[in-house]
Amino acid sequence: MYRPSNPGHPLPMLAQLGQSIWLDYIHRTMLADGELKALIERKGVRGVTSNPTIFEQAIGGSDAYDAAIARLAPGLPAVAVYEALAIDDIRAACDLFQPIYDMSGGNDGFVSMEVSPRLANQTAATLAEAKRLWQAVDRPNVMIKIPGTREGLPAIRDAIAAGLNVNVTLLFAVARYEAVIDAYLSGLEQRIAAGQSIERVRSVASFFVSRVDTEVDKRLDAIVAAGGAAAARAGALRGTIAVANAKLAYQTYTAHFEAPRFRQLMARGAAVQRPLWASTGTKNPKYSDTLYVDNLIGPDTVNTMPPKTLEAFAEHGIARRTVDDGVDAARAELAALAEVGVSLDDVTALLEAEGVKKFADSFTELLAAVEAKRAHVASRA
Repeated sequence: MYRPSNPGHPLPMLAQLGQSIWLDYIHRTMLADGELKALIERKGVRGVTSNPTIFEQAIGGSDAYDAAIARLAPGLPAVAVYEALAIDDIRAACDLFQPIYDMSGGNDGFVSMEVSPRLANQTAATLAEAKRLWQAVDRPNVMIKIPGTREGLPAIRDAIAAGLNVNVTLLFAVARYEAVIDAYLSGLEQRIAAGQSIERVRSVASFFVSRVDTEVDKRLDAIVAAGGAAAARAGALRGTIAVANAKLAYQTYTAHFEAPRFRQLMARGAAVQRPLWASTGTKNPKYSDTLYVDNLIGPDTVNTMPPKTLEAFAEHGIARRTVDDGVDAARAELAALAEVGVSLDDVTALLEAEGVKKFADSFTELLAAVEAKRAHVASRA
């Protein structure tokens, strides 16, 4: 279990700079023993994100869920057992963040739960599951995570039109992010056209960061290893592209949410769809462990940090507005990437496909972990 080594540090500057800290982690034990409550009070955590991988590790890697599994009907399918366990955790976390939700006027204090990643390329099924989970959790501060695939875009639009809070996940490309913004605005417009209020509808767009560097660096390493005229330029770009890509995403956010289309919606009570920086744990040990936090701080943003990254930033992160610094340099780095022969479009398309598969595989592993736990619990009965 995660135990903060510096529990007195509330990370106050990020909130003052307009960024919300969400924890990319959930576990029943931390809900029961006050650990999450302490992170809220002492670290300034203002929300939680979850995914199948997190739940697989929580359920399969501890005995915290054994008693609940034992109480559930033995004939339930594994997916129903998982949902019962997950919904209990999500509800408990939502209740814990309810004061933040209320205090912020419904702008923060959210807990995210993901639709089945097996549905990432099925529009109607994704929308149906999003609505079902929304009703099952039955909390105003739950966010339903929907992948930002092409097939997910209409589901995002229609979920917003239905009044759901939506966390759009698995975004890597700025062009796709633009389409997600359009889906959000279109959903709000549809809701107004139907005579319904948009004042309580909230959404974030989860733009993944570190995975971009992981894939781009691999390609840059190959260019460096091959030698030649491009080698030095390629080497200098390592560890820069993920942040550059995210900075341009923020420029896209600013352009769309300062435009007349949104201003008209804002007059009807609409909130911005905040960019959420996801995958912000540093994967390359050669890079700073706060690289993807330090360089993406600014107004109307969320950074969902895994526990180690949260603790690292609390200890030695740099809290200053950086998300719109060095935008020209970011554009130059992306241009240089193309010049050395790496297509960012190809990288982001690959990462989306891999991300969908990774979460689908994690969901399969999650259900296997549930079955294994159920068998283990039954053997001790």
